[in-house]
Amino acid sequence: MFGNFGGSELIVVMIAVLILFGAKRIPDIARGIGKGMAEFKKAMRDVENEIQSSINDSDDKNKK
Repeated sequence: MFGNFGGSELIVVMIAVLILFGAKRIPDIARGIGKGMAEFKKAMRDVENEIQSSINDSDDKNKK
């Protein structure tokens, strides 16, 4: 998930984020990232469903 980052690198990144954004804004940032990821996953599912639907429609037309 985090690539080749070790424990010390993650701690440094977390401290940098805390310094840059402050403790009060971190929950808002995390919430925004979570919502963005959920919307992205939903869009991916919608695209996959649309592609699958097109394939099924094409198969049905070829069978007739």
